[in-house]
Amino acid sequence: MNYRHAFHAGNFADVLKHLVLARVLAHLRGKPTGFRAIDAFAGLGFYDLAGDEAGRTGEWEAGWGLLDEPFPKEIETLLAPYRAAVAAVQARHGATTYPGSPALIREALRPMDQGVFVELHPVDAAILRERYNADPRTKVMHLDGWTALNSLIPPPERRGLVLIDPPYEVPGEFDRLGSRLAKAVARWPTGIFLAWYPIKDIAVLERMIAGLDAVLKRPALRLDLMIDRPDALRLTGTGLVVVNPPWTLADDASLFLPALAERLALGDYGAFRCEAIGAPA
Repeated sequence: MNYRHAFHAGNFADVLKHLVLARVLAHLRGKPTGFRAIDAFAGLGFYDLAGDEAGRTGEWEAGWGLLDEPFPKEIETLLAPYRAAVAAVQARHGATTYPGSPALIREALRPMDQGVFVELHPVDAAILRERYNADPRTKVMHLDGWTALNSLIPPPERRGLVLIDPPYEVPGEFDRLGSRLAKAVARWPTGIFLAWYPIKDIAVLERMIAGLDAVLKRPALRLDLMIDRPDALRLTGTGLVVVNPPWTLADDASLFLPALAERLALGDYGAFRCEAIGAPA
């Protein structure tokens, strides 16, 4: 309940998370039937990088701020949905705005699609309602994200995604992510799940990944991005488990991950990982 994403908006972890989210949303839009996108830990929806919170940390300058210089063409093609969504949000809310996942989802919704944004923090939930409840395609719920993960799936559309990115404020959050994700996939075997994690304690992370690999009955990808050498006391990496990934995502990640590792590395160390886990595709 104390975590406020405004201090971290646009950092390197957001870059990976939102790039992958934008590519999954583009995949879902590729079919004419509607989909539902559920954001279980939604935050405020979008953030002002010139505001007090983002200005105090300046984390976005080492994340989104380093993407100003274009990448080679093949990488820019993969970044295109992400860049287009950010540009659309900035056109709507101002040039210093950075979108959170609700804003990225909203930009991707067609008239037949639905977005559900879940937020537990009472102040953030109220702001989120002001920003999105007027849109008939979106609904804001003041609810615990883990409760929502159990109660909102499977959705009536049968197609869609769930984004799970808890704040990792309490001990045992990695274990909870692994167990709750496995149960959610069992409830909605055809849904796409994006589960975000910070990389600090490598042993804790590897235990969670090994547990998921053993129990997931669906194909999944592990996508890691390291911008510095592992350090249990500092955030030096970020990752996603993507369950039921779009069929091109592994090949796409093999291109954009090394490019991001090189661009966002703090010094002479940048690394990445793209590995299949769970049941074979």
